[in-house]
Amino acid sequence: MFDLKGKTALVTGGSRGIGRAICEALAAQGAHVVVNYVRGEDNARAVVSAIEAAGGTAEIAGFDVSNMGVAEEHVSAVAKRLGKLDILVANAGIAQDGLLLRLKEADIDQTLAVNVKGALGCAKAAVKSMMRSKGGRIIFVSSVVAEMGNAGQTVYAASKAALLGITKSLAREYASRSITVNAIAPGFIETDMTNALPEAARTELCRAIPLGRIGAAAEIAAAAVYLASEEAAYVTGQTLRVNGGMYV
Repeated sequence: MFDLKGKTALVTGGSRGIGRAICEALAAQGAHVVVNYVRGEDNARAVVSAIEAAGGTAEIAGFDVSNMGVAEEHVSAVAKRLGKLDILVANAGIAQDGLLLRLKEADIDQTLAVNVKGALGCAKAAVKSMMRSKGGRIIFVSSVVAEMGNAGQTVYAASKAALLGITKSLAREYASRSITVNAIAPGFIETDMTNALPEAARTELCRAIPLGRIGAAAEIAAAAVYLASEEAAYVTGQTLRVNGGMYV
């Protein structure tokens, strides 16, 4: 099951955290993975090295998704170089946390540029390639706060909620071309940010999660592998919630 041999995949923001886990999981199932990064080339190369050490194949692609035109251009170039693009995981994202009254317009613009326009630019280029191949998988990485909200994350929540609307609309636009479009909405996941939380804060956070723990990046990656696979060929326009029951 979930065999991705012969498939090509591009993961934005793939050099660390959830993105890295998705890259490694797709490669483990046989996909050739393109690891996108905007900073930290060493981290991206480390992901490639880990994939190759495990018997997979991968390469890096450095570009900034916050410029929609640049994102579209680079994704198109990847598809042209590899001959096709079967899987796009739009994972790159930033959070400018803070109460709305304290946020500057530049902070809002940057969040929307990366989280929304960047995802749109990548998807636009991917769709062109997938239409030629008569099939493909687009997966957006959203967030639990897109549906439940969170104080101090108004703009981030807005950007991640936008991805859910994009998912539904694109799914309808391209289903006739055998292109599925889905989203994953992670809950609180072990990352650099959550690892930095004081123990008391982590304990309080876990109380709000019915399963009683913070999730692992590998659990998000498993959801991405499923949505990228042939087993999910009849799934489109959906949001797969991986949040430990925090929002149902």
